[in-house]
Amino acid sequence: MYDYLNGKLVFKAPTHVILDVSGIGYHIHISLTTFALIKERENCKLYISFQVREDAHTLYGFASEAERQLFNHLISVSGIGPNTGRMMLSSITPEEIQSAIINGQVAIIQKIKGIGPKTAQRVILELQDKLKKEGADTLLPSPSNRLSVPEEALTALVMLGFAKLQAEKVLNTITLTEPDLTVEALIKSALKKL
Repeated sequence: MYDYLNGKLVFKAPTHVILDVSGIGYHIHISLTTFALIKERENCKLYISFQVREDAHTLYGFASEAERQLFNHLISVSGIGPNTGRMMLSSITPEEIQSAIINGQVAIIQKIKGIGPKTAQRVILELQDKLKKEGADTLLPSPSNRLSVPEEALTALVMLGFAKLQAEKVLNTITLTEPDLTVEALIKSALKKL
């Protein structure tokens, strides 16, 4: 329903903020990772995960798209709700969580308050293949100003559910013969071969 909210921070705390967007104040729950990135700002853009329960409609905000994506992965695991997901992202960095899941490091995930050995194993079991398929650098991309056409096409194909390595091979083959394709044409051509 909401992708992001951009506005003035009228209140900041390590657990939540109030973001004024065109005169409407949104109460948004945040992780400590996000708080560290926005605490010096007056205005900010938060990527939103909107969670609906019988008794509450809650907004969770993240300073980066990557952190929100990891949060959504975490809460897809049985037994991990939004508050536990936020606690996980507040306890250790998103990069550390992603690395621990990909490498099957139960001990690191188990160190997080409220996560026992069974839950830690379940997180790894359910998310390891998803995160490996996306690639270690897909979830948390290094900041860059502009992606090349093949990089944009690869990102789109991975988001569509294709394995990164397979998509990369197909894109490399296409760009060797047709280097001047637009992103859209490159994706269409790749979809025919995947």
